[in-house]
Parts: sequence; C-alpha cells; structure tokens
Amino acid sequence: MRILIAPDKFKGALSAPATAQAIADGVQKAIPAADITLCPLADGGEGTVAALLAAAGGQMFERTVTGPLPDGLVDAGFGLLSGQIAVIEMASASGLYLLASAQRNPLHTTTFGTGQLIRAAADAGAKRIILGIGGSATVDAGIGALQALGMTFVMADGSRRTRKDRPLTGGDLPNISAIQQPADWQLPQILIACDVQNPLCGKTGAAFVYGPQKGATPEQVEWLDHALGLFAQRTHAGQVADLPGAGAAGGLGFGLCSLIPNTRLAGGFDLVADAAGLGEKLRGTDLCITGEGRFDSSSLNGKTAVGVAGACRRAGVRCVILAGSVEESAADTLGDTAIFCIADGPMTLEAAMARTAGLLERTARQVVRLIH
Repeated sequence: MRILIAPDKFKGALSAPATAQAIADGVQKAIPAADITLCPLADGGEGTVAALLAAAGGQMFERTVTGPLPDGLVDAGFGLLSGQIAVIEMASASGLYLLASAQRNPLHTTTFGTGQLIRAAADAGAKRIILGIGGSATVDAGIGALQALGMTFVMADGSRRTRKDRPLTGGDLPNISAIQQPADWQLPQILIACDVQNPLCGKTGAAFVYGPQKGATPEQVEWLDHALGLFAQRTHAGQVADLPGAGAAGGLGFGLCSLIPNTRLAGGFDLVADAAGLGEKLRGTDLCITGEGRFDSSSLNGKTAVGVAGACRRAGVRCVILAGSVEESAADTLGDTAIFCIADGPMTLEAAMARTAGLLERTARQVVRLIH
C-alpha cells in the first residue's frame, strides 16, 4: 500500500511533524512493507512554518525583530522553501502569546516586527511569501508592518514617521494624514493565509470581534473601530475594507492588501497544501490519513482535516481522519470520509494530551490493518 500521512498538529500535545510520525509508526507496525510518505500540514496558523519545512524541505532563518510592544525585541524567523517560497507566522513577531496579561492593549501594540520579517524574507531571495496571520496582539491596520517595509507616514502635526523612528501602534491610527510609498519599493508576491471573514470595521470587524481578547476595554473597542474607519478613508481603500478577511489580525490584511501591490488574501489551508505539494503527493496513493486535535463544527470552516478530505475526494483517494475528540454532528457532514476518535476510554484532557502519540499510533495501526 502507498499511504500518505497529512495531518495538522494536535494543539498543545504534538506538532504536525510529530503527529505525522506517530501515525507512521502505527502504520509501519501493521504493514511493515507499506510505502509511507509524510506530509505534515497546517491552515496558516501556529505551526505552519514547521509543517511546511517538514513537508517540502527548506531552511529556517532566525532574526531579532521588534515584538508586539514598540520598545521590546523578540527572536523570530521565517522558513524559506526550496522553491523560493518564504513562510512567516505573524504571531512569532507580533503575537498575543508574547505578552503578559497586563501588557495587552491594542492601542500600544504594533506589527512592526512582522514587517521586518517580510523584508528579511525578501532580502533572502523569496519570490513569494505566505504570511500566516493568526494569534496577533494588534489592531493597527498593519501600519507598523508598512512602516518597517519603508512607507513614510505623514502625521497630523506635520511630522513624518519612517522605519528609523519609533514603531507606530494602533493608538496612532487617527493621527495619520497621508502615506508615501518609497519610489524603489520592490517586494515579492505576498499571500495572506486567512480563514476568517471579518471586514475591517463595524460590529463584525477587527476591533469589535478581536479587540477584547487583545486587552481592549469596551471604550477602546469603540475608539479603535472609529480609528480604523478614518484610516480606511484616508487611504481611499473603502472597497478593500469591506472584503471578507480585511479585519483579520487587527486589520493587517487590509493594510497590506490596500497598500502593497501583488498582495491578496487566500484560504490558509489551500496556500499551505499547494506549497507542500499535496495534490502531487496524492497521485497513486491508496490511502491518506489526516487528523487534528478536535473535530467539530469549526473544522468545516477551512481547517486542515476537512481540506485534506476534500482533496482526497477530488483525487479519488480513500481518506481517514484521526482526532482526539469528535463531534458527531460535524462528522456526519463528510459522508464518505471515515473519522476515528483516538481515545481508548474515558480520560481527562490532560491524560489524553500526555498519551497523544501512543493513541495515534495505536489507532493508525488498527485502521490500516482493517483496510489492508
């Protein structure tokens, strides 16, 4: 049998590459002669860089950049795949997890470090950049990243802010009166991995939906929503502001798409699967095993396991999903895809996470033994 193993991470327990290896161990115990290919995947969020480097090969580059707070530095990086595709996780530079609870305030946070990573990837020879934008600490419409990339911001008092100045934050949005692009600005194509549908402004926009989890008070949410609207007016990018996904990562999607040529929003799984060569790897495959920590209704909105199942359906390949827990109503919607819960009895979440590798190996062994 030719078996492709293409899971996402089991969040908090195993990375996507470690998940793929645990499944492979089970398959090999059941069928020692099986032809196994590992293709760990992600949907553009946490773990995307590691998954793509494991699936497609490449090199990791580390950089010290500005963190979510303008005065702080963090160690972050990007992956450069063999096809000159760079992969960046915004959260590694501008992520909420980098801040203590008391530090979380989107009026004071910036995407400047994310812009520095984009610039570093371009300087390293990337022809295309996949930017995963989950887990941000910011609501700055991407002005910090744009500043780091070389844009000059003319402020209401007539002063100018360039990349040599203190990074701009969400609190600076209403004070921007004009933006000037550098004459020699050349960047690769930027594909923003985004699976949310929020516009920039309004009750379903960046401030109202995501501001509170980033530390914004109700008053600050109202203030930020107004500030984002003003910024959209001054950039004359109202149509982009209304696009599904423009409000992702505190409006970073809006800022990059409205002001950087050759930049667009796209489904995270589709971008990752294409870069990993999933379609090509499915050719001639007898069985594909994928999985994720919890399979529920949210899995149906662009998550990896459902994306893999759809690719298998189109390729005529049998597909099995392994999950730590399974919501039956969600599982029933897939019809032709078998879904197995790996738990072997009642257990706490902590116990399940501690045993994830062994449970995956055991379930994979039984599944392929049955199919074989």
